[in-house]
Amino acid sequence: MLYWLLVPLRDEFFFFNVVRYITVRTAAAGITALVLSFLLGPRLIRLLARKQIGQEIRADGPKSHYAKKGTPSMGGLIIILCTVVPTLLWGNLGNAYVWVAMGSMILFGLVGLVDDVLKVRRKQSLGLRPWQKIALQIALAAAVGLVFIWMGSRGQFSLYLSFPFFKQWIPFLGWLYLPWIVFILVGSSNAVNLADGLDGLAIGLTLISVTALTALTYVAGHANWSTYLNIPRVTLAAELTVFAGALAGACLGFLWYNCHPAQVFMGDAGALSLGGTMAVIALLIKQEFLLFAVAGVFILEALSVLLQVSYFKVSKGKRIFKMAPLHHHFELSGWPEERVVIRFWILGIIFALFSLATLKLR
Repeated sequence: MLYWLLVPLRDEFFFFNVVRYITVRTAAAGITALVLSFLLGPRLIRLLARKQIGQEIRADGPKSHYAKKGTPSMGGLIIILCTVVPTLLWGNLGNAYVWVAMGSMILFGLVGLVDDVLKVRRKQSLGLRPWQKIALQIALAAAVGLVFIWMGSRGQFSLYLSFPFFKQWIPFLGWLYLPWIVFILVGSSNAVNLADGLDGLAIGLTLISVTALTALTYVAGHANWSTYLNIPRVTLAAELTVFAGALAGACLGFLWYNCHPAQVFMGDAGALSLGGTMAVIALLIKQEFLLFAVAGVFILEALSVLLQVSYFKVSKGKRIFKMAPLHHHFELSGWPEERVVIRFWILGIIFALFSLATLKLR
């Protein structure tokens, strides 16, 4: 919105010429998101507390978490709002990628919000049944995938699959891209949701991952950098950097309230929307394989659950970990919550740096 209002003024006021630059508007969107979260965060937290919208604790979880019962939940609404508003202000709203990213974030957030509302009404940690949640995620991911296919038919999205380190092998998938998109979206949204178990853990890891994705988005949309680093050039992705910057600012602002001891939890509204949004960004910039490195800790958390459940069934009751997801295993091994969170953040930074280093290795 401000892009359309301020850029035409550059002929009369030279200063407004800076609004044309992606880097300037990305920084402005991030700062706006951060300030907005500081302004809206306390008000929403008080509202949630007044409406008694609190977190229910799973009965089989660590006993140390029982003290967190009643902490305001649905804080993911802060993240969504503080991402969308700055994007509307500073982004070029004529860019299709911006709308796909915002729309996906809102829709995945709505699925999580339904789950959060049911938890509050039922006064238990289970909202939607697992199969219901998965079904909704698959349906939504398929709808998003159809938008990708439609954009592909209009030349706005490449239906060729890009593999890191493979310069020549770029297969055309066409409609086969749809199941791949569904897999990436559903897997990413659930991975973030599984990691959301300790104060500041999921949002801190998301902040690290989104920061890396912001850099990747800028590079993918830049003609010189994408050519130099030998990665797919995605012209429309340049404007997506503004959205990614706003998301990073919103995550940083939410971390202010979610760090230990948490004043508010993001809930499924936040976790599902964040996971889905990261996947959409990676897909749009043709770096979905690199998402496995960028979000490496999230992948480990999801794998720990899959391994635990599978081994439990095969071995008839035996376990690999003391508890899954992985952060609970270390918590029950005697690590204080803050130590688990900070060490997982460090691991997340390592994964993010590795993902960025692969660009030069190509």
